[in-house]
Amino acid sequence: MNLYGLIGFPLTHSFSKKYFTEKFEKENIEDSRYDFFEIKDVAQVLDIIKNNPDLKGLNVTIPHKERIMEGNYLNRIDFSAVEIGAVNVIKIQDGELVGYNSDFDGFREAFNKFQGPEDKFIDEVAYKNYKALVLGDGGAAKAVKAVLKKEYIDYKVVSRKENDGNILYSDITKGLLEEYNIIINTTPLGMYPNVDSCPEIPYQFLTKDHFLFDLVYNPEETTFMQKGKEMGAKTKNGLEMLHLQAEKAWEIWNS
Repeated sequence: MNLYGLIGFPLTHSFSKKYFTEKFEKENIEDSRYDFFEIKDVAQVLDIIKNNPDLKGLNVTIPHKERIMEGNYLNRIDFSAVEIGAVNVIKIQDGELVGYNSDFDGFREAFNKFQGPEDKFIDEVAYKNYKALVLGDGGAAKAVKAVLKKEYIDYKVVSRKENDGNILYSDITKGLLEEYNIIINTTPLGMYPNVDSCPEIPYQFLTKDHFLFDLVYNPEETTFMQKGKEMGAKTKNGLEMLHLQAEKAWEIWNS
């Protein structure tokens, strides 16, 4: 039996088990199972591996994405995780634990397909010199910033507290939105069950030339997206990114 799983706390809203269980059934992947390992202390990962000799790989979610890098839990950390500063995939092979980050590839590919599977949005961004506002500066923003940096896309980070060159939500003016037409929400605002919440930006200044990417995937259309659509903006949620990063994890575990 090949065992895979997810570590984090809490795990009540994670999609991973359902996604991989359905994948195993749909693709006739035999002798494979995906389980939750809910742990408050990241050090418990060593007990999980010791007690589950069939374990081939783990996904890592909050609050352990950064903590797993700080202790002596991993034998090696891939460049993808070093660049982002967080691990969300662990490959277990020959007694060694190697940390990776699949969010980079997941976000990059989903972002590039902003308007559909045939779209090459990153080329359009480069050609038209679009700039981006990244709402939030937590763990979810790390992969977004890494992709924007690698693709030479100018961006500003918007947060509730002013630090490290970030701007405040109150700094978002009509003039700023005329210059920055890509807005990426990396905060959990609008996520079920708090579906009525949304980032506090001046939606009345959005236009048909704006692109709103919400990393939230439940509900499929957030209040952030709805408010953008009302002003003619193009929108996309985080569901495709979620699927793409999961497939990247599967690729890592089986490489």
